[in-house]
Amino acid sequence: MGEVVNLNRVRKERARAEKKAASAANRVAHGRSKAERGQAAREKAAADRLLDGSKRED
Repeated sequence: MGEVVNLNRVRKERARAEKKAASAANRVAHGRSKAERGQAAREKAAADRLLDGSKRED
């Protein structure tokens, strides 16, 4: 005879595992510090200024 399984516990463990996997994916996607976001914004602003300064007016 097989082992008795509490279906509620299995369901909750599965939900926790799915939530943990989604959290890990979000950490990868959004896991930059405030300093890193600021540095990226400054680099983008510098690149935009360089491109705007290089435009020719006809």
